[in-house]
Amino acid sequence: MDIRDPSQNMCKRLSYFQETPQWQEKWNMETNNKLHVIKPVLSHWVTKLNRRCDVVLTRLRIGHTRLTHKYLLFAESPPTCSHCGGIITVKHILTDYVAVNRRRLRYFCSSSFDLSFLLGQIPRFNLFMYLKDIGVFHDI
Repeated sequence: MDIRDPSQNMCKRLSYFQETPQWQEKWNMETNNKLHVIKPVLSHWVTKLNRRCDVVLTRLRIGHTRLTHKYLLFAESPPTCSHCGGIITVKHILTDYVAVNRRRLRYFCSSSFDLSFLLGQIPRFNLFMYLKDIGVFHDI
C-alpha cells in the first residue's frame, strides 16, 4: 500500500477544506450579489426536489427568471407591476406584491418576511404551490 499517493477523492476533500476560508472571504465581499443575501455562508445545499422545482428554486435564488429578465433578450423595458408600477423582481413577486397578500398569508402564515426565509437552506415547499397559485411558476 502506497500512502504517498492518496486517492483523488481525498485530494479533492483536502483541497476543499484548505480553500474554504479563502472562498468565504471572497464571498463576504460580494454584498451586491442577490444570492449573498440568501446564502451568506458557503456550504453545500442538499435538495430533494424534482428537477423542475430545483431549477425554479435555483433561478429564484440567483434572481434571474424568465419573468424578470426576458426583456433583456428582446431589448425591451423591464416588466412593471400592474398594481404598483414597480419593476417586477424576484423580491417583488415573493414579498412585495400587495395584490397577493391573502394568498401569501395562506401559504406562509405571514405576509412579511425576507427572501432568506423562503429561499434559504431549507426550501419552503409551499413556495411552489404559491407560485402556481399566483400564476408565475411556469414563467420562472
